[in-house]
Amino acid sequence: MGNGLDIALIQTRTPATAAGGLAHVEPLIREAAAGGAKFILTPEGTNVLEQRRDLRASVLSEEDADVAVLGLRRLAAELGVWLLIGSAIVRSGRTGQDGAGDDRAANRSLLVDPTGAITARYDKLHVFDVDLPNGETYRESATVRPGDGAVVADTPWGRLGLTICYDIRFPHLHRQLAKAGASMIAVPAAFTVPTGEAHWETLLRARAIETGAFVLAPAQGGLHEDGRRTWGRSTIVGPWGEIIAKADHDEPCIVTAKLNMEAVGKARSAVPALTHDRDFLPVS
Repeated sequence: MGNGLDIALIQTRTPATAAGGLAHVEPLIREAAAGGAKFILTPEGTNVLEQRRDLRASVLSEEDADVAVLGLRRLAAELGVWLLIGSAIVRSGRTGQDGAGDDRAANRSLLVDPTGAITARYDKLHVFDVDLPNGETYRESATVRPGDGAVVADTPWGRLGLTICYDIRFPHLHRQLAKAGASMIAVPAAFTVPTGEAHWETLLRARAIETGAFVLAPAQGGLHEDGRRTWGRSTIVGPWGEIIAKADHDEPCIVTAKLNMEAVGKARSAVPALTHDRDFLPVS
């Protein structure tokens, strides 16, 4: 397929139901495909964003029954594109260590091929528990069960490392993805406004520089039905740390670029830090 990759990031403002989520994102994906994109990525919480505990359980489904997931798989097959559902919030169906049921959801990234098949799954490793200076409080661990493994998936253009939102603050994860062959790292997100304004672009560029990989970061943006505000500013960063394309706002939109995959090898040859790890004594 050559070295050029026509890519599109979808920036959304996902509603509080899966049916609403599908209706919101589908026209944007169709527009991106009509514009020539072969690989399309959506943000964290593409299917549903609902943090109100009294409503959340009633709007979540298992992955194989989620209206948005099923609809997006059919859409990828219809359009003949690769689609990363940045994440879907779905019932995990897992049990705790004591064998009892765990009603927390999975925050799951799904890579869909042009036949509509899911070729990779990744459950968010790091959950966001924080008290922000502006008074906002987030306890993602109360409703989301973290995953337990890193994932790198094959695509026609190179290997793709999967992460979700808060994972961006853990550079060792991204380094391991790069050392496992990832030439692209996806960072679908729903960043808060205070942390997004302060850190979003800096973190994305740092992870690209450290790994010599393309960083692909589709984001949620604006005021959502459940009351949260997200930062937006979906961004594509090159392996030298340069901003290739980005949105400068929070509104739903499409961010496109053509990626030259040869840039990964050039960046890693110029700064071969991935090969220079040394063992060292622990801090005393």
